[in-house]
Amino acid sequence: MLLYDILLYIIVFLYGIVIGSFLNVCIFRIPRKESIVTTGSHCMNCGKPIKWYDLIPLFSFLILRGKCRYCKAKLSVQYPVVEALNGILYLIIFIVNGFNTESGLYCLLTSALIVLSVIDYRTMEIPFGINITIFVIGIIHLLTDFDHYLDYIVGFFVVSLFLLLCYVITKGKGIGGGDVKLMAAAGLCIGCQNIVFALFAGCIIGSVIQCIKMAVTKEGRMFAFGPYLSMGIFMAILFGNRFFDWYLGLIG
Repeated sequence: MLLYDILLYIIVFLYGIVIGSFLNVCIFRIPRKESIVTTGSHCMNCGKPIKWYDLIPLFSFLILRGKCRYCKAKLSVQYPVVEALNGILYLIIFIVNGFNTESGLYCLLTSALIVLSVIDYRTMEIPFGINITIFVIGIIHLLTDFDHYLDYIVGFFVVSLFLLLCYVITKGKGIGGGDVKLMAAAGLCIGCQNIVFALFAGCIIGSVIQCIKMAVTKEGRMFAFGPYLSMGIFMAILFGNRFFDWYLGLIG
C-alpha cells in the first residue's frame, strides 16, 4: 500500500509540473493578448519554434542549462520555478486532502492562482479570464457537493461585498476591482468559512511582507494584493476548516 501511495504521489507531481509548463505559457502570453492555444511554443528572443524534446518540464531547462538551443539567450528562471511550484503544491493538496474530486478541483484552483499572482505582481492587474476560470471551478465544486450549496453561495458574497464596499469608498485606491472579483469567485469555490479565513490570512501575510519590503527597499505603498489573497486562499484550502473546528472547540 505504501508503494502504491508513493507511485500515486509521483504521478501527481509529474502531472503538476506538466500543467506548470502550460501555466508559463499563460503567464507570458495573457498580458500580451496572445493566443495560448493556436500559437506554438517559441523562443521569446529569436522566435524560433521550440521542439517537443525541449519542452519537457524541469528537465529541458536543466539539459539546456537555461539557454535557448538556437540563439543561446538566457531563459527565464520562471519556467522551472513555476513548474516545480505547481507540482509541489499539487502534492501538498493531495497529501493533506486525500485522493478525491475536491483535491482535483483545488489543484485547478491553485494553478489559476499561480497565473493570477505572477501577472498581478508584474502588471498590477488581474486578468478577468482567470477570475472566470475560478468561477467555473466554483460552479463545478458546488454541483459536486450540492448538499452544502448554501455555504458556497454565501461564500460568493460574504467577503466580496465587503471588499466592494471598500472599493466604492476608496474609489478604487484601497483595493482593485479584480481583487473583489477574485474573492467572489474563490468564495464560490471554497465556501463561506474558508474565504473569510483566506481574507484574514492574505491580509496578515501581505502586511508582514510589504512592511519588510518597504523597510528594506523603500518602495511605495502601492502593491499587488492578488498574490497575498492567493496565498490566503491556498492556506484556506489546506487549513481553513481545521482552523474553525479548532477555534469552535476552544469557545464551545
